[in-house]
Amino acid sequence: MANNPSLPDSLSIELEAQLGRYASRVRAAAARYRLAGAEVEEVIQEVRIRLWQALKDGGNVTQAPASYVYRTAVSAAIDLIRRRRARREVDLNPDGPSVEHVDRAARPGDVAAEENELADIVNQEIATLPKDRALAVRLHLTGYPREEIASLLGWSEARTRHLIYRGLEQLRTRLTARGIGLSR
Repeated sequence: MANNPSLPDSLSIELEAQLGRYASRVRAAAARYRLAGAEVEEVIQEVRIRLWQALKDGGNVTQAPASYVYRTAVSAAIDLIRRRRARREVDLNPDGPSVEHVDRAARPGDVAAEENELADIVNQEIATLPKDRALAVRLHLTGYPREEIASLLGWSEARTRHLIYRGLEQLRTRLTARGIGLSR
């Protein structure tokens, strides 16, 4: 990045130095939330913007820069996930469908029909789980990390982990009993 005209040269140099020094922490924070490729680059860009704003506003980022950059990266990753989820509006109702049907225009008819049938079966089996397990499993399968599920539902991380683990175990057993399982 060339020197930023709205920042004195020393702050622009400091901005790039901080980003260079802590890029691995930013990437690790993004990876923690299962982001990859362009999403990681989006997080890095958001960190750059927030760091630039903090430096511009006279914020003292230099006392604990590693901590500031990491917290900013985590916040940027979570914001990215929330924006992505807002677009597809996840239903938190444990009785409602959450495994989405396939867009039939995007796949050949037989494949789309099979995937929709499988999604219906998975939804039926999830509905038979106890309510808390069903909700935890639905959110997990939608892509929410454990920590966010716990936060959303006001549960401890340990309870959330247990509900997801046991729920997935029950779901796997029920699907296997129906002849649906991993192909080897």
